[in-house]
Amino acid sequence: MSLLRKAHRVGATTAQWRRAELPPDRERFTLRARIGVLAALVAAAMVCLVSAAAFLVVQQNLTSSLDETLLQRAEAAAQTDLGNPELLATISPAVLGAADLRIALLYQTGLAVSSDDSSMPPYGDPEIAVARGKGSQTGRTEVLNGVPYRVVAVQAGPGRALVIAQQLDTVRRVVTRMGTALPLVGLGGVILAALAGVAVARTGLRPVQRLNAATERVATTGDLRPIPVSGSDELARLTVSFNAMLGGLAASREQQRRLVADAGHELRTPLTSLRTNLELLAAADRPDAPDLPPEDRTELLADVRAQVEELTHLVGDLVELARDDAPTMTTEALELGEVVERALARVKRRAGDVTFDVHLTRWILDGDASALERAVLNLLDNAVKWSPPGGTVRLSMIPISPEWVVVEVADSGAGIAAEDLPHVFDRFYRADTSRTMPGSGLGLSIVAQAAARHGGEVRAGRAPEGGALLSLALPGRHVDATGSP
Repeated sequence: MSLLRKAHRVGATTAQWRRAELPPDRERFTLRARIGVLAALVAAAMVCLVSAAAFLVVQQNLTSSLDETLLQRAEAAAQTDLGNPELLATISPAVLGAADLRIALLYQTGLAVSSDDSSMPPYGDPEIAVARGKGSQTGRTEVLNGVPYRVVAVQAGPGRALVIAQQLDTVRRVVTRMGTALPLVGLGGVILAALAGVAVARTGLRPVQRLNAATERVATTGDLRPIPVSGSDELARLTVSFNAMLGGLAASREQQRRLVADAGHELRTPLTSLRTNLELLAAADRPDAPDLPPEDRTELLADVRAQVEELTHLVGDLVELARDDAPTMTTEALELGEVVERALARVKRRAGDVTFDVHLTRWILDGDASALERAVLNLLDNAVKWSPPGGTVRLSMIPISPEWVVVEVADSGAGIAAEDLPHVFDRFYRADTSRTMPGSGLGLSIVAQAAARHGGEVRAGRAPEGGALLSLALPGRHVDATGSP
């Protein structure tokens, strides 16, 4: 099983474990249901407030209207013969009952005169105060024999007042019906609000559901296809961001797949050759085997050492390139010329009869010394490999602006073909003419990686000397002989 399949299986298992650890109530009570409940609660609160306000306003308006009507009747009656006690006593109680009224003349002493005891309205100190000339009483509620009445009083001559009362049963009936209707209407509004909230949540959360489905699909199947985007709202932008993440993940997976495939291809040849040589050496050591000539044994051992060294370099290059997935590095202020000199010293020890034409300058930058030294070393190794015996490798540091310097490495070999120039910094890329040469095709890709980490870039071309010209551009600042920028 490949590493990618193992990673997919681990991701699926992790996603299933995370889903399993959610409480059952949390899974059943979805966000859509929570939005619907929230909408219902808000609607219920608004219905309660509106119903209470409507109830109080209607009750107050009905009571005020009844008070106004009673006052008008009382003032009109006080200006007629009803203000005469003798005439008031002759009014039939049936007439007053038909009008749903109780009328009486109240004297300042507290004595009240009415046509009948059944027509006597409730009264008290406020009405006696009106009889004494202390103003009109606009209306109040008084209970008589368990029945609420609305009572008003107006002056009907010196020392007396006309008191009129009417039952509140009409107002109470209206208020009762209203108190019954408002909760029913409010309940319907709450139900409609809950349904509307669920419908709106279902429509609004559809992109979120697609994102959720895509996340589960990625976790279970590793399918990194992008999600269709519709609209331009926040959820659409979230979908675009998620698609960008999926694209980056797909690119990373493809990069890993290519790295594993290419590494396997590059490792197969030296491993096969190493195994063959070791098997030949082991077979030669058997008692019944013919003697192996010393020169052949020496050649086989030299091949084994060369293959082990090649494998060592290849593994080192793979480890260096693997850091591209987590490009963390320790930066410090560096003098680039010193880094280049250390790399040059290492190359000279194994360069043979190749000579170097070196032109350095002082340049300060913030970076990783080991990564930059490895990059320059790979450029020089590549130039030495392609230079003919007795050839010359030119190494130059050329400031092209106050903020940029170019490290150029030119060899005196055959140069790079035009069709190979765009690919020389790709991983494991090897031109047809270099298939038989030692190397893994990773050295220049490490140079490109180091340049990218330091905010620089790499280029390949043809040198004036006729060979290949590889350039590494890096930011920084130039310093003079005194060390000042």
